[in-house]
Amino acid sequence: MATFSFSSATQRRRYRPLLEPGTTESWHTHPVVRYCNRFFRITVVIPVLLVITLLVAGLFMMAEARSDESHLEFFTVPGFFLQDDPGTDPDTFDYVSSNFGLISRPYDTDRDFDPEGKKTQWQRLAHHIDLLNENSGPNTSYKLLFLGRHGEGFHNVAEQKYGTELWDCYWSLQDGDENGTWVDSRLTKLGESQAETAHRAWLSQIEAGIPAPQSYYASPLNRCLATASITFKGTGLPLTEPFKPLLKELLRETIGLHTCDSRSSKSAIIAEYPLVRFEEGFAEEDPLYDPDLRESDTARDVRFRDLFQDIFGHDENTYLSLTAHSGAITSMLQVVGHRRFALATGGVIPVLVRAERVKGPLPVWEVDDWTGKPEC
Repeated sequence: MATFSFSSATQRRRYRPLLEPGTTESWHTHPVVRYCNRFFRITVVIPVLLVITLLVAGLFMMAEARSDESHLEFFTVPGFFLQDDPGTDPDTFDYVSSNFGLISRPYDTDRDFDPEGKKTQWQRLAHHIDLLNENSGPNTSYKLLFLGRHGEGFHNVAEQKYGTELWDCYWSLQDGDENGTWVDSRLTKLGESQAETAHRAWLSQIEAGIPAPQSYYASPLNRCLATASITFKGTGLPLTEPFKPLLKELLRETIGLHTCDSRSSKSAIIAEYPLVRFEEGFAEEDPLYDPDLRESDTARDVRFRDLFQDIFGHDENTYLSLTAHSGAITSMLQVVGHRRFALATGGVIPVLVRAERVKGPLPVWEVDDWTGKPEC
């Protein structure tokens, strides 16, 4: 029978029962158990702990991101303009003869600013607004918006000629009639005259101390560019010589179906208005117009809520001019909680708006589907 000799080192490595008879050592001190424990920690516990750590860190990062998410809410500040008053009839209201609707009244900031009563109403209002901003917290701001509707366009004449029902179901889908085209509709002679009226109205209010717009925005549709140019060129207001309004794609009229509400190419706009500025990402061709569907009013409201998130979130100026459209201004007033106030072509409405930054994502608004062309 073969015999084997073991070195002392080999003997130390030989198998030992978990608990040898007659010993008192604990089972968990056994080398095999210790080895298994180490193996388990390395292969199972540590990876599991790593995964848990990553998950917890991710959850914390998501929670932190959500806690940092915020949006702006908008409120009309009433009591400064006649258009705020439910007793003011939009059908008979004349913004020119009423100083844009500015209400003659004292402000609680007059005592220090105008103790001798020599300042104009506009000057006292501007001081009042500036103090509102100065005394507000970091999450609150006030802006005075001058919303102007374009002058009469050829599409407006066609709708009057054919009637709204026939216009909506047939003629608005055409490029024009025997009298001309209304694709990206241009101003009529009357429309140009209405813009000139707005120009003279601004000159009158400049003499009365109206605060000059610090930013000029315009819809990229031709009738708004023409209206804004006629209105502000030659007024002597800052930033108007040369006049370089910023074109915002979302500032346009209700989108779709009506050819008058499709826009020209960026190149065509530059050819006619070489000094205008385009927002970042402004496309060469119209990315929004849909020949088969018409944007719903509620979808348009959401679009203008998004536009105001952009403008109020990035423009630190207080006095803003926006030249746009009937439907566009309807939505802007809706977004800021102003009562409905229809403007005639060429009309202007000032609105004092308070913006509050609040935590959380934008609330979900119920939006109606876009619609196809109505049947004649």
